[in-house]
Amino acid sequence: MIRIGSRGSALARWQADHIAAELRARGHQVSIEILVTTGDRVLHAPFMQVGAKGMFTKEIEEALADERIDLAVHSLKDLPTELPEHFVVAAIPQRADARDAFVSVRHRNFAALPSGAVVGTSSLRRQAQLRALRANLDIRELRGNVDTRLRKLHQGQYDAIILAAAGLDRLGLAADVKELFSSQQMCPAAGQGALAIECRTDDNATRLIVAALDYAPTRFAVHVERAALATLGGGCHLPVGVYCAPAGNGWTITGVVARPDGSQVLREQMELNEQHGSAEDAGRAMADRLLARGAVEFLAAAETAPSAGNIAR
Repeated sequence: MIRIGSRGSALARWQADHIAAELRARGHQVSIEILVTTGDRVLHAPFMQVGAKGMFTKEIEEALADERIDLAVHSLKDLPTELPEHFVVAAIPQRADARDAFVSVRHRNFAALPSGAVVGTSSLRRQAQLRALRANLDIRELRGNVDTRLRKLHQGQYDAIILAAAGLDRLGLAADVKELFSSQQMCPAAGQGALAIECRTDDNATRLIVAALDYAPTRFAVHVERAALATLGGGCHLPVGVYCAPAGNGWTITGVVARPDGSQVLREQMELNEQHGSAEDAGRAMADRLLARGAVEFLAAAETAPSAGNIAR
């Protein structure tokens, strides 16, 4: 029996069920154990105030270390770039849509929002890029699972909300999407749209089983993104976007670091041909370009910024 650890949200359950179905199709018996994380318990404080690395993964990794579960399924963007040596990402399945989605009841697209419209998102990365695109919007903190956020939208608390397209697709809610942002408008978070299957490093049997679910192109792309994020020293809750996408016979890498108030955005783009080097080297090269342009100052500003959603502009 392979025991999967998962958070209890609808999206986390979908992800765990999806991996369980893939494993069962290969002849394995699978069970799912639901675990509550720090991020699930602390719902009313902005992410920056919680200040916990791995806020959605810590308790799950504890269960993995204690051998109460055999593997964990994460949204890869929630997984810290540095794992303890006794854990390993054993498989990264094919990525879903990495873009951010504009969701609204009354407005047909982002450009149609009137001045002063209230837009909700939990992500400082999204908030900063939204402010850079439209300085006349009221960007506010929005926590909770996908259903909670959509309910608040339909109750009229927000004129629009921004969510990951992949999560909406997985939950069968793509009809709620009015527009998808391009990576040039809003650079996705490192690993957005991808899943990570985490195991104990010494559990060779489980690692061998889940290796069949790995998709090499997605693994390369997200390793580029995570190497850039690690080099920048930014976590998943800072205003950093990195996206590596197939382009012809190679890859295009986009990197963004923004000031929290959106007043300045550093953007770099790199092309890799089919003879590219390692993912880690490519990611570090992207980060070095951003650092050379002053990214450290932008990230320091984010660490000391007021609570997300209360940044003066």
